[in-house]
Amino acid sequence: MALPFDPDSLDSDDIGEKRATLHMDHEEAVEHVREAFTDAGFGVATEFSPSELLNEKVDADRDPYYVLGACNPQMADEVLDATDNRMGALFPCNVVVWQEEPGVQTVYHVSIMRIGRLTGVAPDDEAMAEIIEKTGELADEAYANLDAAE
Repeated sequence: MALPFDPDSLDSDDIGEKRATLHMDHEEAVEHVREAFTDAGFGVATEFSPSELLNEKVDADRDPYYVLGACNPQMADEVLDATDNRMGALFPCNVVVWQEEPGVQTVYHVSIMRIGRLTGVAPDDEAMAEIIEKTGELADEAYANLDAAE
């Protein structure tokens, strides 16, 4: 199946890509990210460590990698209404923290709202544009909270 667009034509703004580097140990970084997103209005609906799972199940020898499933309840409610419930298939908004080297962590996030619109799961209309703007502002605030402790 051919994609309906050329992925190489997308830039980081198209998918709401955000990245930050934290100079702290992995567990401290995970807690810091959790607090930064909570302070910005997100809840953490789910979280897990793929590295622990893969290291245990397939002896992957992966460095620490952690996923925080963040969700702002108001935005989740609005986007479910705007998409006839389809965006729930992309919930929650994942924020990942991986260790580059001991004491250096990368925090990474892409906007499921933008990706939902790009793939047709969400409509390309004014209501969705407003949701994307609001969630983008919340993510910006969360990333600004990350910078406060670097």
